[in-house]
Amino acid sequence: MRRLRRRACRDDRANSPVAFSSLTHLKMKYNMKIVPSRYFFYHQVPLSANFSTEFTTTASMALCSACVVLLLLVNGCVAAATSSNGNSTKKMAAAEPVAVNQAKGNNDLDRLKLIWQQRKQERRNGDYVIGPGDVLEISVAGVDEIKNLSERVTAEETISLPFVGVITTRGLTDKTLRSEIGRRLEINYVRNPQVSLFVKEFRSRQVAVIGAVQKPGLYNLASGSDTLLSMISQAGGMTEAAAERILLIPAEPAEPEKAKEIIDSLPVQLMRQNPAPLILKNVDPVVINLDSVNRAGNEMYLNIPARPGDVVMVPGGGEVLVQGWVGKPGAYKISSGLTILGAVAAAGGTSFPADTSSVELIRTNKQGQKSTFVANLDAIKSGAQPDLSLREGDVIDVISSSPKLVAYGIYRFFTGIINVGASIPLR
Repeated sequence: MRRLRRRACRDDRANSPVAFSSLTHLKMKYNMKIVPSRYFFYHQVPLSANFSTEFTTTASMALCSACVVLLLLVNGCVAAATSSNGNSTKKMAAAEPVAVNQAKGNNDLDRLKLIWQQRKQERRNGDYVIGPGDVLEISVAGVDEIKNLSERVTAEETISLPFVGVITTRGLTDKTLRSEIGRRLEINYVRNPQVSLFVKEFRSRQVAVIGAVQKPGLYNLASGSDTLLSMISQAGGMTEAAAERILLIPAEPAEPEKAKEIIDSLPVQLMRQNPAPLILKNVDPVVINLDSVNRAGNEMYLNIPARPGDVVMVPGGGEVLVQGWVGKPGAYKISSGLTILGAVAAAGGTSFPADTSSVELIRTNKQGQKSTFVANLDAIKSGAQPDLSLREGDVIDVISSSPKLVAYGIYRFFTGIINVGASIPLR
């Protein structure tokens, strides 16, 4: 038997001196029984504790290293969470974004009430300013020459009638123009004339409808019953990118050309359905928040009579930024009625480390001041908390929960080790 082992060792030494030298070293160091083979060597049970001791020491060092890395990971996660909380601005309750512009909203509502009352009164009184292009139908009882007579107001804002002559209509309403015709007839032709007058076509009554509508442009008031909503309907209605609000720049009675002036100053904005944010100077638009108007039961203000020179702007929704522990962080366009819950869902939903009970909504006002509001997604889903409507420029930050982040770090650490081990080829 000994002869056979010596012969095998000689054969293997000839074929693989390096392997033989290595095995000889192992045999001398660990006092192992070596069983030679033509193609490989393997060891039997060690005869001493040296090999076992060294293996245990190596394993212990590896375990200690893993623990150190894990501690550093945990400390880093906690520090990151603490830093995130420490650097945030003042946080407020989730319901507070509704009240951010409460004072401005109340002021707009007061202005809407005043405009609605004034224009309803004008409609009852027939106080409409005559303008160029309007077609008037005029009749005078007992005067055949002025019976169902149609007259178009010239570009110079004048009309000409038999027995009356040329009348300048600039600044006159249908009521005052009727009185002026009667006064002149009484002087020159008939005593106590009965004059009837109404506007047959409203060519001068243009309203500008711009922004996120299908067909932005100038639209004529077809009748005195046209409202803000009917003018938007004439423009094809709102696009999907429209925000949940309408901006109205109301014209004064003597400003029928105001709409055209503003349109001329915004030639690019007019032709675009999804314009960039409109910047208007020396105007103070009334904001009609569709959601709050409907909720407050003030739908009648959407039916405010339109006046020549009005400018109706439908702003685009813009974009919001969703960042943090979500599936697809990035910028998302605000569609009609987009809320914080919908934005998070559009971003692929929350990841495991996300703190769904403390999602931050960061909003910047016109003065550049930032406010942070906290929303509980779980409470919103259950209906215990109202969802929050988003505005252009809002930032949604889905922060992490420290316990979840630690657990996630441990999971990633060990799955990383397993993946590395699995990638080593077996020989």
